[in-house]
Amino acid sequence: MGLVAEFDISCEQLPLVGVAAAVPDAALTLELQYNHGERPPFLATVTGGSPTAIERTLDDAVDVAEWTLVGEAGDTRRYQALPALSFEEQLGAHLDDLEGLKALATADAIIERIEVTSEGWTQTGWFADRTAFDAFREFWQRNDYFRLRRLTRDGDPEPPGDGLTDPQREALRTAYELGYFGVPRGASLEDVAAELGVSASSVSERLRRAQTRLIEESVATMWPPLHH
Repeated sequence: MGLVAEFDISCEQLPLVGVAAAVPDAALTLELQYNHGERPPFLATVTGGSPTAIERTLDDAVDVAEWTLVGEAGDTRRYQALPALSFEEQLGAHLDDLEGLKALATADAIIERIEVTSEGWTQTGWFADRTAFDAFREFWQRNDYFRLRRLTRDGDPEPPGDGLTDPQREALRTAYELGYFGVPRGASLEDVAAELGVSASSVSERLRRAQTRLIEESVATMWPPLHH
């Protein structure tokens, strides 16, 4: 039986981390097309945030050569971006074994979700066995960038709400207790930020990512995947 793992890779040099840091009120997920040579295109899904700010940030990003808006639905927008840098150029000075990173692309694993944050990536993936998972874990631990959130057998049930970071959970709890989610609202974003001792933009990012994660968990539980 395989494993399902969710883990943080705290590395600000990873692709599109600079974009996520510049638009903290948006949630950004990423897909990489590894079979497209040395510079695989990015497929980015952005929910929330100002479209103008997001696209200005993509224009300014050092790791994006050009981008195309593929489609949009509500406040969700899908982009394809061509990288300006190879993995060697982007990560070579920050990793001890670039060939080891390339080898992960051929491991017995499927990374089904990459959430881009202001500090790195949060990845969720399926691994054929412990050896496949350990290849990922040991590589990133060697570089001091790995933190495991969850590891289960692929047939085990997953409790609702798993996957939130401690800061996200604290932000949700504090916002709720102060009345931020009340109608009418009993506290402002600035009130929540002051209680936590962080900036309003940081609170906004934590709340949006936490809400996005909880909604995804709820939808996955309530409705089965569509089959065509």
